[in-house]
Amino acid sequence: MISARPASFSRVTITELMIPSYANFGGKIHGGILLSLMDKVAYATASKHSGAYCVTVSVDTVDFLEPVEVGELVSLMASVNYVGNSSMIIGIKIISENVKTGNVKHTNTCYFTMVAKGEDDKPTTVPQLILENKTDVRRFVEAIYRKKFKRDYEVNLNEIKKSWDKQEIATLLENERCITQLK
Repeated sequence: MISARPASFSRVTITELMIPSYANFGGKIHGGILLSLMDKVAYATASKHSGAYCVTVSVDTVDFLEPVEVGELVSLMASVNYVGNSSMIIGIKIISENVKTGNVKHTNTCYFTMVAKGEDDKPTTVPQLILENKTDVRRFVEAIYRKKFKRDYEVNLNEIKKSWDKQEIATLLENERCITQLK
């Protein structure tokens, strides 16, 4: 097994034309189509880095920034931003291009956590990541913080769930757009 690979080794770009059958009832490209493409490019990137079959274990921060139109070319640019023992965080930037006008827009950003699987279907060790430039270092450090924030969020939410009472819940819901009708 290769002990380390540079981040540049596994960068993948997938470009696809957005066709009418991809549209939702509003005439824009359905988010599920884009998520499927994101999963494909995350798999390709993670498998290329690890040299193994990979599975998606988490999708974090899928931000839909701009709608995608029928007829646009969508490019999904993915890179390994972080590696653990068997896991990899794949950063994906999606841009769409109107081929008639040349207008390019950044439509989505997201992060997929992928795990490499061995022949025994158990997690397997992935190569270390060689950080070749300041962007690679920034992405790796941001991923460390993103993981920490996610862990902290889960711990904090679990602590809150243990300690809240009915009065606190009623106060929280007071100015929200909901009606409580418990049975």
